[in-house]
Amino acid sequence: MLWWSMIESVPNVSEGVRADVVDAVAGAVRAVPGTLLLDHSADPSHNRSVFTLAGTVGSVVEALLQLVEVSLARIDLRHHRGVHPRLGAVDVVPFIPLDGATLADCVDVSHQFGAVVAGRFGIPVFLYEASASQPHRRRLEDVRRGQFEGLAAKLRQPDWQPDYGPAAPHPTAGALITGARLPLIAFNVNLTTSDVACARSIAAVVRERGGGLRAVKALGLPLEHRRLAQVSMNLTDFTTTGVQAAFDAVEAEARARGVDVLESELIGLIPEAALAGTSAERLRLTGFKPSQILEVRIAQQLQRSGETARPARP
Repeated sequence: MLWWSMIESVPNVSEGVRADVVDAVAGAVRAVPGTLLLDHSADPSHNRSVFTLAGTVGSVVEALLQLVEVSLARIDLRHHRGVHPRLGAVDVVPFIPLDGATLADCVDVSHQFGAVVAGRFGIPVFLYEASASQPHRRRLEDVRRGQFEGLAAKLRQPDWQPDYGPAAPHPTAGALITGARLPLIAFNVNLTTSDVACARSIAAVVRERGGGLRAVKALGLPLEHRRLAQVSMNLTDFTTTGVQAAFDAVEAEARARGVDVLESELIGLIPEAALAGTSAERLRLTGFKPSQILEVRIAQQLQRSGETARPARP
């Protein structure tokens, strides 16, 4: 496997409760030669799992097709409940360039992947972010709006015909969203309250769409299994707004409402450069390990597989 041909993908699957299903999906990825499963995590309140994998274009696409096949066999969105918005059983599959790949390369890969998924599985596929076919489809939250339950009505709208596949939902798997993007940091801040209205009001202030921090998306969600409220954020460009700035903004808004920050957490991996100028202690990161740094995890996985490479520059 040539290092300079590596890409990353971070598929989000709508299952975070049944460990056997999450394990089956992870096993399908691991079984594809040349693919590195760098990380995976499940959240029961979100009822969602996030997988991080890297490899050559061919190996990553094949692993993702296996992931889709296993997910479709085990997940029925008609019976799915969770606090995180979702459009599909395999909800979103982003492609991210690593060293030697470009965003344009990943746009091409997303088109190839979307066409195969639509043809093989009969799933409507939407393209988003850098791959979006129209400006109103660029934002993930806009594509996902209405969720699985509103998908049939959405697909009847002329502006929401799928980029690939049938103009009708897959009966159990909904639709799939794919595209190319730069590295994103999934960063959650848990509050010392179960009041989800408080978390939602904070999210509304700190997110870019509400006039807050640039390159930040945020939702207020309940963590029912822990009796906590959470501000769940995606930092779409950490060079514009970093994790410390996002944490500080949430903490300030929480204190203005008479509550405090309990802890924060990373979902998936984080580029090394995103931690410059801060620390796990300052961020109150729970359970953080150096192996959550993207470059460290790739080097570890390559070492285990007997391959060597220079560090990634995401």
